[in-house]
Amino acid sequence: MARQTANYLNNVFINCPFDKGYHSLFEAIIFTIHDCGFIPRCAREENDSGAVRIIKIMKIIDECRYGIHDISKADIDINTGLARFNMPLELGLFMGAQHFASAQHYNKEKRSLIMDSEPFRYQKFISDLAGQDIASHHHSSTEVISNVRDFLASYAKRTSIAGGGFITGRFEEFLIDLPDYSSSIHLDRDQLTFLEYDACVDVWINNHPI
Repeated sequence: MARQTANYLNNVFINCPFDKGYHSLFEAIIFTIHDCGFIPRCAREENDSGAVRIIKIMKIIDECRYGIHDISKADIDINTGLARFNMPLELGLFMGAQHFASAQHYNKEKRSLIMDSEPFRYQKFISDLAGQDIASHHHSSTEVISNVRDFLASYAKRTSIAGGGFITGRFEEFLIDLPDYSSSIHLDRDQLTFLEYDACVDVWINNHPI
């Protein structure tokens, strides 16, 4: 059973690649979560090098009702020649927490969005996910935004959430404004940490209400 933190019903756990090739999609996910009225959470929100990473991730999962899992990074690492399993591992942790949640908290049970780059590609490397409704994004920020928006709107049942196309337009406006805003607070747009980028999104949305 998840600890019922003050923001549990609004917290969204992000499980995705953190490499440069995925960064634009990561930024789109964070913006969309905020613009839908939710709170993005991920392992990068804490920089405590003394914390055991898996314990930190489990704590965040425990505090989130929603989870967004992108398993598209299933290729071989060019440096090690090995596959990366962080995303499937975190997905498994979230699904386990979802499955074993106390029945008395059914109305607050965890919900997951699973994404991959192509339809049915996941069946080649995680066949146990067969039967799950996997959303594809084709490495497109527009599709990622629509997937995340539709997922949150569907389960939260909030009529105040704007459509995916509208949120995409706002995201594009935000990206135009971000370099100047970052500079104004003495930050480098290309070097923003998760918490710094998250704060910039929050300020921009508050200054540009729908």
